Amino acid sequence: MNIPPRLRRALTRLTRDTSFLALGVPLHLVTGFLLFMIFGLVWEIINGNDNSVPVVLGFALVLTVFSAPALTAAQRWRFRQLLGIDIPRPGWQRSQRRFGYHCLVGALLGGLEVLLLSLLLAGLAAATVYVWIWAVPWQWRVDHPGYSTQAFYVTLSGLAALAAVPALAAALVRLEAHLGPALLGPGPSEDLARRVEDLTESRAGAVDAADAERRRIERDLHDGAQQRLVSLALNLGLAKATLTDLPPEAREVIDAAHREAKDAIEELSNLVRGLHPAVLDELGLDAALSGLAARAPLPVRLRVDLPPQLPQRAAPAVEAVAYFVVSEALTNIAKHAREATRADVTVTRLGGILRVVIADDGAGGADPSKGSGLKGLAQRVRSVDGTFRMSSPVGGPTMMSVELPCPM
Repeated sequence: MNIPPRLRRALTRLTRDTSFLALGVPLHLVTGFLLFMIFGLVWEIINGNDNSVPVVLGFALVLTVFSAPALTAAQRWRFRQLLGIDIPRPGWQRSQRRFGYHCLVGALLGGLEVLLLSLLLAGLAAATVYVWIWAVPWQWRVDHPGYSTQAFYVTLSGLAALAAVPALAAALVRLEAHLGPALLGPGPSEDLARRVEDLTESRAGAVDAADAERRRIERDLHDGAQQRLVSLALNLGLAKATLTDLPPEAREVIDAAHREAKDAIEELSNLVRGLHPAVLDELGLDAALSGLAARAPLPVRLRVDLPPQLPQRAAPAVEAVAYFVVSEALTNIAKHAREATRADVTVTRLGGILRVVIADDGAGGADPSKGSGLKGLAQRVRSVDGTFRMSSPVGGPTMMSVELPCPM
């Protein structure tokens, strides 16, 4: 039998909604039953009918209090399995809201669920009344000659009830889907803290992934394209040295190609160092910065103070950010710092902070809000939760201070 897709979807949705509501009945009414029992025990205490009532009342109160976490877990499972709504695990800050849900809202929802399921069962029974009639003895049908007309009206009523059940069930499910996560889940402050934690973890993962990708590109360029260029330069140099009987025009072409190959190797080496220097992984931040200072076009006074009592290195992402900050800063000083004759780079680790300070004696006037270089530095520092400060008054000096978190 082929069921039309629209009817199949409607039946699937109705089955899901009724299953969700049927599972909610015991979860919602158990607290209502406990509260009803507690009120009855309190009334017994007031009337003084039984001396054992206080003990039973205490047991009922303890059971009510300790049943709330289990009911919350069951409700979270019900929402997740049947509606696909994942309610985050709540903290302890909103326990009063959960008790209110189980004791007040839950009892009301349980009553509505019982009414709706009763309407469904009554509609099914009324819609199939002719089946029930033919199941009774024939003598009853003989004694009630007007039963067929009455059964027709009962069947119509049952069909009307069944037609109303899907819309009512969907409305009740929407109501519960709105109230459940709001009262059983974490509050706005907890949810915000959780989102911040998730974003922090995802950002750290993105930073690590980007750093790993830079390392991969650096390895590929160093082991692939750079080695091919070195081989090409060697072959051209060998050809220039051995092929002495070539015409002058051919020797000039070989000589020009040799120079271009060496220039390409130099540019590619600078690019590889800019992506991720291998010395940073092998020898650490001090050696990598020493190489930067040695290659700088102006004198650089470098001081790296890493306490010996902290033998562990900083995280690779933090060391990479510190290296690139110094590299970009020295490049900016060489290009844009007018009248600059030297630069000072100081790297210190103070507990859980790696502090990098770059200063020059130029004319100053650098504005971090102008130009993409300084903005890029600030964004790279913020990617690891660092702070970026810059002071560059007109007339100098210019000082850039970066603090990077370096957990112990």
